[in-house]
Amino acid sequence: MATLQQTIRFDNAYADVFSFSVGNGVSEHHLMIHVRNPLLAFKQQVEAIDNAFSALREQQLNGAVAVFKRYFLSDAANQADYIVASDFSGCALSVIQQPPLDGTKVALWVYMQTGMTCKATENGLYECKHGQYRHLWGGSAHNLAANSEYQTRLLLNEYVMQLIHEGCKLADNCIRTWYFVNDTDLNYGGMVRARNQVFFTQGLNHDSHFIASTGIGGRQADTNVLVQMDSYAIDGIKPDQVYFLYAQSHLNRTSDYGVSFERGTYVQYGDRRHVFISGTASINNKGMIMFPGDVIQQTHRMLENVETLLKEADCSFEDVGPMIVYLRDMADYNVVKNIYDKLFNGKSYIIVNAPVCRQEWLIEMECMAIKDISDSRFQAL
Repeated sequence: MATLQQTIRFDNAYADVFSFSVGNGVSEHHLMIHVRNPLLAFKQQVEAIDNAFSALREQQLNGAVAVFKRYFLSDAANQADYIVASDFSGCALSVIQQPPLDGTKVALWVYMQTGMTCKATENGLYECKHGQYRHLWGGSAHNLAANSEYQTRLLLNEYVMQLIHEGCKLADNCIRTWYFVNDTDLNYGGMVRARNQVFFTQGLNHDSHFIASTGIGGRQADTNVLVQMDSYAIDGIKPDQVYFLYAQSHLNRTSDYGVSFERGTYVQYGDRRHVFISGTASINNKGMIMFPGDVIQQTHRMLENVETLLKEADCSFEDVGPMIVYLRDMADYNVVKNIYDKLFNGKSYIIVNAPVCRQEWLIEMECMAIKDISDSRFQAL
């Protein structure tokens, strides 16, 4: 087994690359590609990122295919159409306005794997298959219903039908979701109500389980789109391959304050463990916001919460690949970046402007970890 974290520089871009390989099995790579020169025009910045991705795919990561991509944009109204028209990588594609806070207009997260047979399904999901598992990715799902509650209900109902078409169920197969809410202070509550209602109809509740998730600020080009959903499900997994993380010494159950997502989830394969940490903020095990108004203390408490969730999955930050950090106030960027650079020198992360669901939360983060294991009960990835 080998885990490698490296930074590769190009003319106008650089890529933080987290790679995991084990024996002859599937190799995995997370790329966080940034623009080096913020003075470039938008199309030049996109070209710099595209050139970096192409070089990595054809050279260092030859044989790996993209299974999921997310573009972080500074101005979706003027940029999103160009991204969608110019990206030909043929994988699940998420495009969202969450401005990178390093002063650039665009950044890109790419998840790549080897040995996968990939195709678009008839119902709009993107399938990547290896062995007994089919990984089903969805990106940029949205509609134009009247409000955030109706939009979310339609999104989830359509997703339930997509999964049924693939022989899957929301409760059994969906591992991770992302909800990007246009104006969280106004529209987050509607998203939560709809998700609670649909989950109840699908057997997802406090006594069963929920789904790892991030609900955060973000918008599309069309201001009438109030909620965008990205998703990840796995066909071929068994119930005892999926575990839920609670970190009860530090966090409470989300249902205690009326929302329905898991703090974290991990999936056990025969040769590795995938850990998905949901959007996590500065909160305690009573559901109270810790250190209101102090982004430094909130950052450290948030990291402590994430570390505790990882520990429950027998992991640490050493096993973490990409980290996405969300800031409500862009003026906090330099302070938070300084903390991350000191604690995580050389690791892959991006800091974007995206308000968290409660106004008092100044910062939130999510991440994914991969750990080498051997479990004869299950097939390898």
